Amino acid sequence: MNQTLFVTGTDTDAGKTVVSAALLRGLAASGVRACGFKPVASGAEWGEDGLASADARWLLASSAPEVSLSDINPLLFEPAIAPHLAAAAIGRPIDPLELAAAHRRLADRFPVVVAEGAGGWLTPLSDDLLLGDWVAQQGWPALLGVRIRLGCLNHALLTAEAIAARGLPRAGWVANLPPPTSPEAEGMIATLSQRLGPPLWRQWSLEQDAPAAAVQGLFGG
Repeated sequence: MNQTLFVTGTDTDAGKTVVSAALLRGLAASGVRACGFKPVASGAEWGEDGLASADARWLLASSAPEVSLSDINPLLFEPAIAPHLAAAAIGRPIDPLELAAAHRRLADRFPVVVAEGAGGWLTPLSDDLLLGDWVAQQGWPALLGVRIRLGCLNHALLTAEAIAARGLPRAGWVANLPPPTSPEAEGMIATLSQRLGPPLWRQWSLEQDAPAAAVQGLFGG
């Protein structure tokens, strides 16, 4: 099958990891071996497994066995700041070819790779390369995670336009609704549905799996 789906968000803390982990568990429930991929992560904590991103740990826990944190997250910066700033601070430029090679190693082993972005769609990787442009070079369809809260309408519609402007298919969007939800949530989802189509599903927690229908629709399983 050898498919890769890129999960992006409207901004930091929009629920990219929630959506990615849900998809990985949904794929496993459908009998598909899949692996998460976090090309670049900024913000790390020490644990029993050493220094790692919390996002990468969740992806590892949701991925098929026989994969490591360094496989899933090949480039890690400890400060929780924009990746290109973290890279500049330690004199370690982000090499897009290195990231592509890390992805190829996973794609050679797993039929499906769920790749998760850092920050929003247009997060800079360097002074002359944006994350969304690198994803466009790979040709991966993009799934948009939207945390339903004040400001999400503008952010979601701008992100959808930026994805379309790069000629990439938008795989759909997921409404992230961690409690407590606001009284205006349904109105915001209805507004986005008019512009983007209905959400593929509504995600309430990090432990919730993606519905089988959404997994089948995205991956043809």
